Amino acid sequence: MNKRQRIKKNEDFQKVFKKGKSFANRQFVVYCLKQEEQVEQEAFRIGLSVSKKVGNAVTRVRVKRYIRQAFLELKNEVRQDMDYVIIARTQAATLDFHETKKSLQHVLKVARVYKG
Repeated sequence: MNKRQRIKKNEDFQKVFKKGKSFANRQFVVYCLKQEEQVEQEAFRIGLSVSKKVGNAVTRVRVKRYIRQAFLELKNEVRQDMDYVIIARTQAATLDFHETKKSLQHVLKVARVYKG
């Protein structure tokens, strides 16, 4: 994922938290917000939040890597005009990549932003 597809600034995270809608399953919480002022940007943006409660640094980085790779593989089925913030819950630490992808597909279907 390139830098334009990531949400890094705290103010962008807060905007998605306050104005966006949240959807959840046991492993992830996904906040979705339609991009309004970013007309020139056709791709979605993604922000990740993995708490220290999830595990040690190695575990947290692995969870983030799995989420990024899952979104990279699902990028054609996900709505492009949205900002997504994904919060990993503690159960996400026990998942392998395929389970992570399946869980993300489920929560994105619940949010009605997945076309697969």
